[in-house]
Amino acid sequence: MAGTARALRIEAPGRARIAEVPLPDPGPDDVVVRTLHTAVSRGTETLVFRGEVPPSQYDRMRAPFQAGDFPGPVVYGYLAVGVVEAGPGVGRTVFCLHPHQDRFVVPADAVVAVPDGVPPERAVLAGTVETAVNALWDAAPRVGDRVAVVGAGMVGASVAGVLASFPGVRVELVDVDESRRAVAAALGVGFASPDAAAGECDLVLHASASEAGLARSLELLGDEGEVVELSWYGERAPRVPLGEAFHSRRLAIRASQVGRVAPARRARWTTTDRLALALRLLADARFDALVTDSCAVEQLPDVLAALAAGERPGLAVRVDY
Repeated sequence: MAGTARALRIEAPGRARIAEVPLPDPGPDDVVVRTLHTAVSRGTETLVFRGEVPPSQYDRMRAPFQAGDFPGPVVYGYLAVGVVEAGPGVGRTVFCLHPHQDRFVVPADAVVAVPDGVPPERAVLAGTVETAVNALWDAAPRVGDRVAVVGAGMVGASVAGVLASFPGVRVELVDVDESRRAVAAALGVGFASPDAAAGECDLVLHASASEAGLARSLELLGDEGEVVELSWYGERAPRVPLGEAFHSRRLAIRASQVGRVAPARRARWTTTDRLALALRLLADARFDALVTDSCAVEQLPDVLAALAAGERPGLAVRVDY
C-alpha cells in the first residue's frame, strides 16, 4: 500500500465520520491526486446519508470510485478537484468523479484537466454542469423557446445558467425560496415564485424533486409542450397529475439522467467529452453564484447531517482540504 488517506465515510444512515482509508500503490497508468476541493451534491448525497437509496437502485447509484455498499459503510461523492502529484500529467489541476477524500489513486483517463481560466473552487461544479448539459441535449431547446426551470437547486440553477446563453430563449427559474432570486439575477435569467411563473412554455425542466413542482411544471406548458424530469426521488413514489387536460393538451413527460450520454449525442460524444465541455463552460464567472457555502473537510460530517436535516440552506457546499 502507498499509505492511507482521509475520507468521508457514511457508517450507517444518519451517521458519518472522517476515516482513514487505504491508498493503493499506483500502477504505470495511474495518477495520484492531492485534493484541493470537493463539493456536496445536496440532493443525491443527502439521500445517501439518510439511507434512502432503494435496494433496487444500489447498482445504478454507485459512484465511479465508491468504496463500500449502500446503506453503509460507504465512501460516496463525485465532485472533486485536485493536483496530480504522481503519474501522467504531474502538476495539472484536474477534475475527477471521486468521493470526498484528501488523496486518491485513479486511472489517468479518469481525470479531466481543468482549463486555464477556470478556478479550482469553481471547477468542483463540473459534475453538476455536466448533468445540465446532458439534460439540455435531451430537452433540445430551440431558438426563441419559452422555458421554465422549476426548482432552483444545484441542477436547476446549472440548467438555467447554461440556457442563459441560448439565443432568444426566455428562461425563468421558478422556486418557492425567494432567496434564489439573487442566484437567478447573477445567472442572468428571470425568476418567479410558482404562482407567478409565466405559462405557455414550450419546454419545462423540472428539478425540484417535489410533487407540487412536477404538477406546476405541467401547468406551465403550452399545448403539446414537454416536461423533462431531472429529479430523483429515491424511495418516494410521487403522484403525477395525468387527469384534467393532460391528454387533451397532448402534454409529455420524459426522464433525463446523466449516467449515459443523451441518445441524440451518444454516437459521437463520450462521457469524457461531455465532462470536458462542462469544464469549458465553467470559464463563465456567473457560475460562482452556485457555490453559496464552504467548510473544512473536518467539518463535513456535521455539515452533511445539517444538510440532510434541512438546517443549512443554500446551493453547493465547497469542501476545502
